[in-house]
Amino acid sequence: MSATTTRTVEGHRIRLTSLDREVYPDTGVTKADVLDYVEAVAPCLTWYTRDRPATRKRWMKGVGTAEDPGDSFFHKNLEDDAPSWIRSYAIRHEDHTNRYPVLDDAATLVWFAQRGTLEFHVPQWRFRTGGRHEPPDRLVLDLDPGEGAGLAECVRVARLARDLLDAEGLPSAPVTSGSKGIHLYAPLNGSIDVDGANDLAHRLASRLEDDRADLVTANLRRERRRGHVLVDWSQNNGAKTTVAPFSPRGRPGATAAVPRHWDELDDSLEQLTLAEARERCERGDDPLRALLDG
Repeated sequence: MSATTTRTVEGHRIRLTSLDREVYPDTGVTKADVLDYVEAVAPCLTWYTRDRPATRKRWMKGVGTAEDPGDSFFHKNLEDDAPSWIRSYAIRHEDHTNRYPVLDDAATLVWFAQRGTLEFHVPQWRFRTGGRHEPPDRLVLDLDPGEGAGLAECVRVARLARDLLDAEGLPSAPVTSGSKGIHLYAPLNGSIDVDGANDLAHRLASRLEDDRADLVTANLRRERRRGHVLVDWSQNNGAKTTVAPFSPRGRPGATAAVPRHWDELDDSLEQLTLAEARERCERGDDPLRALLDG
């Protein structure tokens, strides 16, 4: 494949460059492969990002190693030279305003991936018509293993968290994050605001810590995480974001965040690759969407 070409995606012509650059050198996955991936999984990925402000994480020279992951940075503002067909909304912060893009379609994903974006992060709330905020429509618990813990410990905490969520009348579904841990999602019906959702998540995380202090911490301070799984409740804050399901991750192995079935969670659980995530999307295997859509 030529290192530079033009592709038409959903009627939009996008110039693509450096297609033969290895974005994931440990696997040989190239920029062309990443562009093909985001276009192929757009029906799945944009279901989770549509109408939400997107923060992007970019790797301009590709992903490094576990010890040296390569230079990356978060990007919030929509680029000045972005095409007019990318939808965006302005959000006023305390001392500044950011204009965030909204990831509605395959063309938008491809345009950002061309610019070095691998990860797409969104909050748990959507925009209303006119740019106002809807109440959060989902709650997330990020199960993040500290040093000395891993996915096996996250699986045990996920099962404990599922029982607590069930007791609250909130069915849940897991997503292997494509990084180190598991994200656990539950649908919300719009009856509580972001502060209420954040308080609920904090209460659940604290209960898990009280019940299993040997395994769980709800304390966000890094020194408390060793040998434990952090149940990060803070991503329900209205200003925080979580990597979207089916987003690539900027980590060795060319992995993605992928919704999983509960019966997949066992001590041999592994993160899934872009190829595996694409295959699941194309066959419509998405238990989280089935839960949230219901």
